[in-house]
Amino acid sequence: MYTLKKSLGQHFLKDENISKKIVAELEPVQQLLEVGPGGGALTKYLVQLDKTNFKAVEFDTEKVEYLLKTYPALQGKLIQGDFLSVEKPFTGPFAVVGNFPYNISTQILFRILEWKDDIIYTVGMFQKEVAQRIASKEGNKVYGVLSVLVQAFFEVEYLFDVNEQSFNPPPKVKSGVIRLRPVKSKLPMKGEAEFFLLVKTAFNQRRKTLRNAVKGLFDQTILSDKLFDKRAEQLSVQQFADLSFKMK
Repeated sequence: MYTLKKSLGQHFLKDENISKKIVAELEPVQQLLEVGPGGGALTKYLVQLDKTNFKAVEFDTEKVEYLLKTYPALQGKLIQGDFLSVEKPFTGPFAVVGNFPYNISTQILFRILEWKDDIIYTVGMFQKEVAQRIASKEGNKVYGVLSVLVQAFFEVEYLFDVNEQSFNPPPKVKSGVIRLRPVKSKLPMKGEAEFFLLVKTAFNQRRKTLRNAVKGLFDQTILSDKLFDKRAEQLSVQQFADLSFKMK
């Protein structure tokens, strides 16, 4: 068997119904990547998918050995490494699935954003609070950097909640499964670097009005616009994108 490592934020899915429910949300694709297979709760189903080039990335050496021993079909499909730094595992479009380690789930999202041009969809389990933040719309108190940056490039669908008792060991929080699909039409923006800077700067001081939070990014004449009377969480993704064109 294997040991559970708190340092890696390991909470392994043990509820077969939830595993099957997640797999049922996957649409047929030619290439599929699982992030953090752990004990193989999803992997045992994914490796059986017909006509799918399946690969998985696992950081923990002990889990890699366990998975290869338990599921021989994984031979040649399992990449030992850190998802945050491995090279893109496929050429061309692919989908991503995973019960993502909660301690690096935000970084995993940013990695997915880096690869967004090749990602067909993502189905992932997050801490419920993070999943809600990703799916949140403007005007909501949990709406923030993650919400805007993800929704600028992906349509977010909150699929279902997962109870703490579905895991070993049970985490102290509930979980949520979401699906990301690329937006149908690309959102016009000055540039991704400018857009990211604007959003991060705006939410860095979210209690302040936009005028005070982002004053270093705009000329004084632009800052006189009434839009800057608002706070960051009041602006839609579209408004942030439009505003990027007015940056210095």
